[in-house]
Parts: sequence; structure tokens; C-alpha cells
Amino acid sequence: MAASQGPIVRVPSRCTPETARATVAFEVIGYSLHKGLGRAKYLSSVAFSVGGYEWCIRYYPDGYREKGPEDYVSVSLRLLTKNAEVRALYTFKLVDPVTGQSHVVRCPGLPQLFDNTNAWGCLLFMKRTVEQESKYLRDDRLVIECDLEVIKEKQLPPSDLSENLAILLAEKKGADVTFNVQGEVFPAHRVVLAMRSPVFDAELYGPMGDNGRQEITIEDMQPTVFKAFLHFIYTDSMPSMDDLADDDKTEMVKHLLVAADKYAMERMKMICEGILCKSLDVETVATILALADQHHCSNLKEACIEFMLSSNRIDDVVASQGYVHLKRSCPDVIVDVFERAAKSRKI
Repeated sequence: MAASQGPIVRVPSRCTPETARATVAFEVIGYSLHKGLGRAKYLSSVAFSVGGYEWCIRYYPDGYREKGPEDYVSVSLRLLTKNAEVRALYTFKLVDPVTGQSHVVRCPGLPQLFDNTNAWGCLLFMKRTVEQESKYLRDDRLVIECDLEVIKEKQLPPSDLSENLAILLAEKKGADVTFNVQGEVFPAHRVVLAMRSPVFDAELYGPMGDNGRQEITIEDMQPTVFKAFLHFIYTDSMPSMDDLADDDKTEMVKHLLVAADKYAMERMKMICEGILCKSLDVETVATILALADQHHCSNLKEACIEFMLSSNRIDDVVASQGYVHLKRSCPDVIVDVFERAAKSRKI
């Protein structure tokens, strides 16, 4: 069986800010040999690109539908790009091999929505009669032409607010307050701090605060932790910790959780809880449980207790150094853990 040749571009593609257009010709070689291929069986052109998407034309020599009209060939246009939805206008034409003129067969007039699970086309593209075939065939070849106009939806660029605020923090432009953290100075912006933290808002702008205060001393935080804390305040995201070992990363997140609780940064606090929930082990779970209890992290506390009670880990936890700290600082939690352990054994 003769092969079908891939698309021949008859008119160069051209783009505008709103649309991308192209006219593509699909030449079917060996027209008569393809008869009897079977209903809904097709030959496909090679892929072509219009508007940044991949497409193909399908030719059905015995019709598109199993129970469709007889003696008609069908054609369809299909979007090949995965996970895409595209609105497009299309027109299918038959090309007169003598004059080279195109004759419109199917033109919907309105844009159709394409994805890679559907196709649009023409069920009754050409009737297989002597009259039609003599008009559009030459050397047993049929030329199908498709005008395609892809409507390029204007995409909003992603928000760059967090990137801009990160630059503002890094460049210190317009900074009007500084923090002294163990001798290291961090410039910042009052309005950003107040916007993000009600504690900073009260401290910087509240009736009990000092509006003219130029420097604030932080005594209960390490400089690396405060730097990461400022990063979250300005960008609403955790800083990269790829350069830290797992234990150091866990320690950093614990310190950030304490800072988030102190400055009423609830979103940051929940993010820290989520990270710590995924890093529990028998050596650290007791320490993290004490932290969760002291800073009112109910989800983290529940995760710690469930971890301790599951898979008979309780003996290993009791033998850890963190358990000594937990017993000393949060005796009520110890009682809760063992009461739940006793109940679980009875079930």
C-alpha cells in the first residue's frame, strides 16, 4: 500500500499577537489502494506545528463512523500536544489538480475547542463517485488542504511579587529599621514587617510601641535563623536549605517554628509543622513533641504521639535523650502518651 506523504506547506505560517495561521496540504498517494481499509480506519499525516502546538490531519478512506453514510471519505484535524486545550478555526478544502484552486468543503465558522482526546473535521468530505474522483484525482493522488487558525489566548505572566520583595530585602533599598542579632545587623522595612506580623505591627506602630525606634535587638534567635525568618516574611516561602545536613535542617525548622509562634506567623508555623511531621525518628520525636506542646502545635503533637505508639517504638523513644527533656519539661504529655498506650493495648 502506498504511503501518505506528510504535510506540504502551501502558504507560509504567519503570527499576530492574537492568532497563528497556516495552510497545510496533505497529499494522499495511492487513493484507490486505500479503499477498503475499513470504517473508522485512517491514515495520518506527519505532525506539523501551528501556534506552538503539534497537529495532524487524518484521512478516513471508508468514512469516519462505523455506521455513517456509505461512499464518502472523511477527514479530521487532531491536536497532538498533550495536556493542552486550544481554540482554533479550521477549513477543509479539496484541491483541483488541474487549476490548483481550492474548493471549501467544511468551514465551521466558529472556533472549536481541541484537546488530545477529541478531533474535529468533516464526515462527508468527498463522495466516492466517478464524477468527484475524476475532478480531484490525478495520478491516483488526492490533495487535502486545511486552513488552520490557532487562537492564542493571552496568558497572564506569573506573579513576581515575592521575587521583587526578595530583591528589596537583599538590596536594603528604603530600609528604615535595623535588627541587631548577636552583633549581626539586618536592615528591613517597617511597613513590610507590620503587614506580615501583628506582633511587629504592635511593636512598630502600636500605641505602646516606639514609632521612632531605629534599631531593635533580638536576643533569643541566632543570626542564621533570623535571616531565614526575614526571608519568609518578605517572600512567603521557606529559604533553600539544600546546603544543610538533615539534622541541621530539622534544627533550623524547629527554630523557625518558635519564631513563627512568637511573631504570630500562622502560615509559617503550619509549614514548619508539616516539615517536622515528615522528619520524625525515635531519637528526635520526644524533643519535637515537647516543642509542639510548648508552642500549641496540635497537628504536630498528634503526629508525634501517633509515631511513638506505632510499631512498638515507645521503648526506643523512652531510651532517647529527648525523652529526658520531655519528661522534665512536659510531664502532662508523658501521662497522655502512656494513657493512650494503655488504651491501645486493651483494644
